[in-house]
Amino acid sequence: MTSAIVPVVILLVLGFVIRQRFVQDPGFWRGLEWLNYHVFTPSLFISSIAVTEVRTMPVWPLFLTLAAPLVATALMLVGLGRLLRSDGPRLTSVVQGSIRINTYIGLVFASALHGAEGVATFALCSAVVVPTVNVLCIVVLARYGAGEKTVTPGHIVRELATNPLILSCLIGLSLSVAGFSLPDLVGETLGLLASPALVTGTLAVGAGLTLRLRLQDVADVGLSSTLRLVALPLVVGSLAAATGIQGTLLASVILISSVPTAPSAYILAGRMGGDTTLMASITGVQTLLAVVTMPLVTVM
Repeated sequence: MTSAIVPVVILLVLGFVIRQRFVQDPGFWRGLEWLNYHVFTPSLFISSIAVTEVRTMPVWPLFLTLAAPLVATALMLVGLGRLLRSDGPRLTSVVQGSIRINTYIGLVFASALHGAEGVATFALCSAVVVPTVNVLCIVVLARYGAGEKTVTPGHIVRELATNPLILSCLIGLSLSVAGFSLPDLVGETLGLLASPALVTGTLAVGAGLTLRLRLQDVADVGLSSTLRLVALPLVVGSLAAATGIQGTLLASVILISSVPTAPSAYILAGRMGGDTTLMASITGVQTLLAVVTMPLVTVM
């Protein structure tokens, strides 16, 4: 486990230091994030899933195990927020902080712990979690955010249909189910494009860390962090074991449920009227805490 933690910590710190000391231009980091989100990680997903035998995977248990707890968490938080008459934008950030996932950190752990098979099974889990989380977050922000209430079902469909991670998972799944082998030229090209995904993604996460925490945000940060880093992995792990999921797939199911929330949550909060200051604090605190909680959860 140490061999998985230490590289993540080093890359996070390196990204933070580079951003603070050497490359402070926001445009550089936006460009790096764009490349990772639209090119590097999708290439990794396609090349990993395409060579994995997914026809024997327990599809419905996997979907139930990963999606149901996310939906239940979002509904619970919305119900609690309405009961306590919480501020709408703050509520949206707590929801995002409790269910959204940082794909890059999860991929680094999956690769370090289980190699190519770990990356492939983590990508399969992402095919369930990413669309589920996107729908939930967009709906909650549309209802409770301070932005204009212009979100329609068509908007949600467009968000999902243009998400590079979802599209790459679908392409990889289609290739695997069809038993189609990528031509050598295409496979080698995807391999080269996939190579920077883990390093650049984790560097970008480190560069985006915000270490500020307002006193008024402590309770919300604590709630979202407890749900995201402790409660969800324990519930999901128990469900997965009960439904017969095992081996590397079980490890990836627990792993994807234990990662911190994603920096992209801040962007969505800004676009749709969430509490961006609270969102930045949740992201920073969870990323630091996850270095400790993820190893503990994954070995339980």
